[in-house]
Amino acid sequence: MSTPHNEANPEDIAKTVIMPGDPLRAKYIAENFLDDYKLVNSVRGMYAYTGQYKGTKITIMAHGMGMASIGIYSYELYNFYNVENIIRIGSCGAYVPELNLFDIVLSESVFSESNYALTYNNEDCHIIDSDTQLNDIIKETAMSNDINLYKGNTVCLDFFDPYMPDMSKFLKRIPEGFNPLSGEMEAFALFYNAKVANKKAACLMSVVDSHFKQQIATTEERESGLNNMIKLALESAIKI
Repeated sequence: MSTPHNEANPEDIAKTVIMPGDPLRAKYIAENFLDDYKLVNSVRGMYAYTGQYKGTKITIMAHGMGMASIGIYSYELYNFYNVENIIRIGSCGAYVPELNLFDIVLSESVFSESNYALTYNNEDCHIIDSDTQLNDIIKETAMSNDINLYKGNTVCLDFFDPYMPDMSKFLKRIPEGFNPLSGEMEAFALFYNAKVANKKAACLMSVVDSHFKQQIATTEERESGLNNMIKLALESAIKI
């Protein structure tokens, strides 16, 4: 059974899906990390590839930008394709000065001002947790592969924060004591969909810009610099 957004058959999609935002990044991961992969979805250019990583069936599927986009794709994966685990891998902006370009952040809880939960499920929810079991696997995998991992709270935005005219006003609205490490634009919707479907979700992010340093990664640097995060996600996926 396909959907309006995904032409794959249920058997084409693995139980564990790794989701980058960029369709070309999904293609890059399949071509460089998977064996015997095939393209299983190309509707709207949102590529999905299923193949083998060290003998384990894995799907890599893009989710696009923003909560609305990942909300659709992750909802369908959980509810129509019997997916059990989704690990989002993406980029983020640093909200603390100790983070540098390409440092990897694992979200533990995410805050959003969005009404995603209210619109979807009539729930006034703005903070939600990632799955602790998935996070524990990712933490252990990072340690065993000598990959430095920052763990903590993150924020999920409806607007690309570098374009905000006065970001300080947003920062003041973050709940006291939440203390986010970084900001991105998708994790809240993913975590909320997982909660409602009784499935599992995690979010890994690689720092590509900072509010404290004059550093912004180029497109080419992002691709090469994200390889550690990709490896961490794949090595974690085969342990689930």
